[in-house]
Amino acid sequence: MALMGEVQAEVLRRIVSERFGMDIELGEGRISYRETIAEPAEGAGHFEPLRHYAEVHLRLEPLPRGSGLEFYSDCSEDILGRNWQRLILTHLKERTHRGVLTCSPITDMRITLTAGRAHIKHTEGGDFRQATYRAVRQGLRKAKSVLLEPYYAFRLEIPSQNLGRALNDLDRMGARTEPPDSDGENAVITGTAPVSKLRFYHTDVAGYTKGLGRLTCRAAGYDICHEAEAAIAEIAYDPDSDTRNSADSVFCSHGAGHIIPWDEADEYMHVSPETGRRQYQQAEEVRTRAVDFVRRAVADEELMAIFERTYGAIGRKKRYAMRTPKEAEKSRAKPRPVPTGPEYLLVDGYNIIFAWDDLKKLADKSLDLARSQLVNRLSSFQGYRGCELIIVFDAYRVKEPEHIDTAGSVSVVYTKEAETADTYIERTAHKLAKEHRVTVATSDGLEQVIIMGSGARRMSASDLRYEVEASERAVREYIEKLNSKKLR
Repeated sequence: MALMGEVQAEVLRRIVSERFGMDIELGEGRISYRETIAEPAEGAGHFEPLRHYAEVHLRLEPLPRGSGLEFYSDCSEDILGRNWQRLILTHLKERTHRGVLTCSPITDMRITLTAGRAHIKHTEGGDFRQATYRAVRQGLRKAKSVLLEPYYAFRLEIPSQNLGRALNDLDRMGARTEPPDSDGENAVITGTAPVSKLRFYHTDVAGYTKGLGRLTCRAAGYDICHEAEAAIAEIAYDPDSDTRNSADSVFCSHGAGHIIPWDEADEYMHVSPETGRRQYQQAEEVRTRAVDFVRRAVADEELMAIFERTYGAIGRKKRYAMRTPKEAEKSRAKPRPVPTGPEYLLVDGYNIIFAWDDLKKLADKSLDLARSQLVNRLSSFQGYRGCELIIVFDAYRVKEPEHIDTAGSVSVVYTKEAETADTYIERTAHKLAKEHRVTVATSDGLEQVIIMGSGARRMSASDLRYEVEASERAVREYIEKLNSKKLR
């Protein structure tokens, strides 16, 4: 129960007496502490008793005072499915997580999901709950924890002759005060001070001012504990013996689960801690490719037309657009030559349309419109990626089979009447893979196995969507940056 001052305690005693006919006494109580961290840390939790499996990796970062807790996901769906990510965020929010100094609730912290792993057969919802709690706890054990205590914002009105005594008392309490405001007879001091020091100070004020002083307080949040070491020693909390808030992980060995201590568990984890960091590097690579795409678009009128239809015109004079200083051009490292020739990207058109939710809804209204939308988006992506792009559609869905259309530098193939898109892609991939790098975008499991046997790389529909959206986002950000420079 949280009470603030003697007035609330007296009100509570009176309510209990009137409603239940009981007289109660309240002790002095104790301070309700909070905990946070001083610097970022990473935590991992693994829960794998027999026939259960879950692993969670989190990044813990400190936030400004009063921010509370924030939860985010920075994990690719290629690493961990969206449903599992949402479940982990739910588990992060559902519980009051305890710190490792005094077992007080944590606050002023951002907790980000960076990686994880599930098992297709053995993972259940409760498994991720256990792994998540252990990951938070391990991160706190590895971090530099900071104890916080509640503060009052106070206003002290006293006679001027008592000003020196009051300032000396407040300084001893660790209070932060503003310069006193005095009119000759009376003085007013405002500031903040720890609740632990100020909560009974009103009795002292009444004593040394002979009842003329007045102290008013209001809650002012949490800040660094004034006497942290003494508070921690008094509570004497032992995180190792707290089995309800364990930082240890559970791994399976020889058909049974066994506990690995938190400071040794990182060596046993199934997902590398570098997984989350690689995502940042991949994002940086996307931004770099976006810049290169824009530069190439300026030099190619046909590509520029596709670019401007997708992203809008660049608000700069064309002869100055993306001009690179000669010194930078000389210092730029030359790209390594690709010995296997240009890259080819083969896309199973209808498979992608019915795998992307927005295109699937569009196809319910008009299949032609969905095809056109896919071709337009992939045309821009082709310029960004710098590959040869072939989009293949089954003939039975179009009126004029056995023909190839061109959309800019993209080839749109409509197969023969008796030939499926899968057959065309398999034959073409086998032929091109002898001299070129070939990637096939489809979520057809059987087709993926076949094209891998031809030496081609496979890309799922979700992978293609992720790359297309990342490229569009990176290009737009770069264009906005260019246009904002012009406005300045």
